Amino acid sequence: MNLQNKSIVLNVVLAIVVVVLGVRLVSGVEDSVESQTQEQVVLNNIATRTSIRDYEARPVEKEKVEKMLRAAMAAPTAMNKQPWHFVVVDQRSVLDSLAGANPYAKMLLKAPLAIVVCGDMDKTIEGGGRDFWIQDASAATENLLLAAHAMGLGAVWTGAYPSEDRCKAIGATLSLPDNLIPLNMVVIGYPAEHPQPKDKFKEENITFKSKRVKSRRYGHLAHTTHSQKHIF
Repeated sequence: MNLQNKSIVLNVVLAIVVVVLGVRLVSGVEDSVESQTQEQVVLNNIATRTSIRDYEARPVEKEKVEKMLRAAMAAPTAMNKQPWHFVVVDQRSVLDSLAGANPYAKMLLKAPLAIVVCGDMDKTIEGGGRDFWIQDASAATENLLLAAHAMGLGAVWTGAYPSEDRCKAIGATLSLPDNLIPLNMVVIGYPAEHPQPKDKFKEENITFKSKRVKSRRYGHLAHTTHSQKHIF
């Protein structure tokens, strides 16, 4: 092979190497951007969710109802007991009756949908762990609220348990069996209001237990070194 041919082959090889490296670099940048975007989307959805109490006069699609329920049931539970039951209500007369079961749920009179999150006492942990159903159903409720917000819906958590009067009234309206205890009613619809979300982050509500900072509250870290502040 003469010198000219060697030069051509070398140039081709170098071109291939440059193309491969370029593809890998672009792919890596795209993966990084996609990862950052996913992180931002999730955190933004959490930070911008807020309670909505006024709704447009249009129904919520069945597909979105199923997605909310799937999100709710993706929540963690103690010992994976999944001690929950969800009652989906879109019947106007029943929604109106539920509005009378809780003095703070009058928005039901305009809402097209409610999902009543219940604890199923037949599925709870036996013995002293029975009341973990409250945490389990609460985690499911938060997932449901976040899913609703992500799909452009507005929702509000209206409490039932541990109010005996509310639980009895809701149970009677929905003809719930004795093993189902309503934790809350999540009222849902397309928002007719757009309130600004509240920034609830408060430094005084945080205490760190760290090797570098001895048991002190976040707000007191102003007198520590710069490196001590950033301990996440």
